[in-house]
Amino acid sequence: VQLQASGGGLVQAGGSLRLSCAASGGTFRTYLMGWFRQGPGQEREFVSAVRWSGTNTYYADSVKGRFTISRDNAENTVYLQMNSLKPEDTAVYYCARGTSVLTYSDSRTYDYWGQGTLVTVSS
Repeated sequence: VQLQASGGGLVQAGGSLRLSCAASGGTFRTYLMGWFRQGPGQEREFVSAVRWSGTNTYYADSVKGRFTISRDNAENTVYLQMNSLKPEDTAVYYCARGTSVLTYSDSRTYDYWGQGTLVTVSS
């Protein structure tokens, strides 16, 4: 399984970005998909996840109301729409394939990871 994240970049505070994660080489549509991020000098943290059907979504409190996760199983792609970005959102964002919705915020739930895409939010 390969996950290719893209869409990162430099944006001013208050701006928006849309991240994409394209999956190939394995099963996608029946798995939980998640986004994590790692800021400078910080631990990797959960951002958002979506169940295989797309009907159940989960968010970290820090991004709730600003970020929206979605998926297109026909295209094997998961998205993260990020609005009202803040400097503290600056991080490398990783997408990952998860095996259990019960522990969606635990990085150990995820067995395959993308390479990460850098998001920089300037103040």
